[in-house]
Amino acid sequence: MNYLSTSALAKATGVHPNTVRRYAERGIIPAVKRNPANGYRRFTEFHLDCLRLARQVYGGQYPGKGIYQSGQQVVATAVSHNLGSALELAYNHLILVKSERAQADVAASLMERWAKGVPTDATSQPLRIGQVASLLGVSIDVVRSWDRNGLIDVPRDPHNGYRRYGATEIGRLRVIRMLSRAGYSLSAILRMMIQLDSGNTTNLRHALDTPRPDEDIYTAADRWLSTLASEEQRAHTLIAIIEEMIQKQTSGK
Repeated sequence: MNYLSTSALAKATGVHPNTVRRYAERGIIPAVKRNPANGYRRFTEFHLDCLRLARQVYGGQYPGKGIYQSGQQVVATAVSHNLGSALELAYNHLILVKSERAQADVAASLMERWAKGVPTDATSQPLRIGQVASLLGVSIDVVRSWDRNGLIDVPRDPHNGYRRYGATEIGRLRVIRMLSRAGYSLSAILRMMIQLDSGNTTNLRHALDTPRPDEDIYTAADRWLSTLASEEQRAHTLIAIIEEMIQKQTSGK
């Protein structure tokens, strides 16, 4: 059998040799035997394929707990040599990512229609915060958080100082809630709302998906559409690698 060195795996996958060693130590790729003569690790083609798989999950930006854990399960199953189950899990992983992407896209579409003036609520009488929270199925603290973070400016009753949520405010809150539940961060939603409130109703998806230059630190949820597009490509690559691994096994390579 032709063995591969640590540096060979690193070069083939575009990572540092220490990354290969770390993956081996943590069990992300299969256990590695050592050369009894010099103690060097002796990697195989299977190790290389497992490392290629692992990089599709561990090599990108953290995409959220659900997608991340799903990808981890695909890799762990392949590493255990159960390639048939790994392929099935990889297709389920693709379904998960596509579902998340579809949800994010639908939420963005609702936002765009609302921004063009299509009403999203028909409440006839102003409501108080507790009533609004009940109507939307969220807690009062969540509504207050959206207010505190600048996502909405709610007028107050001049007689008692209470916030008065009319159809306009509730419609805006519905859009915020849907975007939030679809995975967008509050920073992304605020960025989009600031642009909208300034009178610029064009390219709102771009604003929702593009951190400003002063946002030095941002997460996947701050550019959720791009993240999910990337994750879908990674999911397809996972499937392709596993199918290739199965082909090698069945052909005896």
